[in-house]
Amino acid sequence: MTKFRLPSLPESHVTPEPIWQRRREFIAASAAALVAGSVGGCAEATPDPVAAADAPSGRVLDGVRKGPYSSDEALTGWRDLTTYNNYYEFGTGKDDPARNARDFQARPWTVTVAGHAGRTGTFALEDLLAPHALEERIYRMRCVEAWSMVIPWVGIPLRDLIARLEPDSRAKYVAFTTLHAPERMPGQRYPALDWPYREGLRIDEAMHPLALLAVGVYGRELPNQNGAPLRLVVPWKYGYKGIKGIVRIEFTERQPPTSWNQAAPDEYGFYSNVNPDVSHPRWSQSTERRISGGFSLAPSRIATLPFNGYAEQVASLYAGMDLKANH
Repeated sequence: MTKFRLPSLPESHVTPEPIWQRRREFIAASAAALVAGSVGGCAEATPDPVAAADAPSGRVLDGVRKGPYSSDEALTGWRDLTTYNNYYEFGTGKDDPARNARDFQARPWTVTVAGHAGRTGTFALEDLLAPHALEERIYRMRCVEAWSMVIPWVGIPLRDLIARLEPDSRAKYVAFTTLHAPERMPGQRYPALDWPYREGLRIDEAMHPLALLAVGVYGRELPNQNGAPLRLVVPWKYGYKGIKGIVRIEFTERQPPTSWNQAAPDEYGFYSNVNPDVSHPRWSQSTERRISGGFSLAPSRIATLPFNGYAEQVASLYAGMDLKANH
């Protein structure tokens, strides 16, 4: 994949206007210091805290195979991936989710399937996933705020699960809903959005081979702050389309409401396809800041590609559509 680099420009962390107008402060938990000791009178080397922070942690997932779709770009490190997040259920700051989701219990977990499908009901997550082999797919992720990452997700093709659920001819869309539990998700105690978080895809988008239901990253279970235990990954769309903590999947005949489109319809459309030619009302989308090697270092910007570089695979889904009107 050809990459185009532009000169470095200063970049501020952009929070969407509807949120900074209503933003509330969250209490951060303090972190304990790790002190290195010595054993048997022999001095040990002092651990490198940066290297330790960038080492993946959590339960290793078994039986993960290499998927057919992968970027060859440098991966975003574990530390950046797990401490630079938008997950407003746990706070509106980039580092709030890592702190506030620390004690979130993502097991046991159930998912309700509803709507126009042959198989509906409430399923344990393990039963929902059991027939499917886990795949690693390295995808680019482009945030609407004009920063990006390259992430090695682990999950199952969404289309495979949908086929098992047997949607009927009335199923034109797939709607997703996040867990609503203010006692467990402190961000939901404040009106940053109309909770619970909701997202949706057209059925043909959901059935595209690139769409993924992720349960892990870097070969390990998803960290809480990254959407454990189940999230959506649609790499040709802006990141907010990737709903986290999914508890409901519904097949609908009409276009479902989506949280950001409801909160600010002039800024966030239903389709949310990455389009460098359509600026956000408050900033350009023509370039992005790649988060790699430390987000505080403000690395140089690169050009944003149509459909986040996946145009060859997905552009046909939108043939004949006005991509500015259907943003």
